[in-house]
Amino acid sequence: QVTLVESGGGLAQSGESLRLSCKASGIAFRNYVMAWYRQAPGNERELVARITTGGSATNKVSRFSIPRDNAASTLLLQMNSLQPEDTAIYYCDARRGGAAGFDYWGQGTQVTVSS
Repeated sequence: QVTLVESGGGLAQSGESLRLSCKASGIAFRNYVMAWYRQAPGNERELVARITTGGSATNKVSRFSIPRDNAASTLLLQMNSLQPEDTAIYYCDARRGGAAGFDYWGQGTQVTVSS
């Protein structure tokens, strides 16, 4: 059984930092492209950051970084200088093999940033 469990969300003040964690089990983590998405109320889910199996990262939010720890099967999202517009549910995604491959999602963790 594949599970992705996010943690680390919560309430933050504008300008503060949070670190989200996604613990994967049931997959060969090092073989998966990992990503964080977020969805704010009334908005579509959007990509926040992605990291390849080789460690190459794409950040859509320059204040965030997306390290991965293959030994611990864990994906992180370091969020700095949080702003109210960062308020959303954040989801962890594990993908392998393209459109016809495997794609797993976590249940999401709420991040709320107050001004």
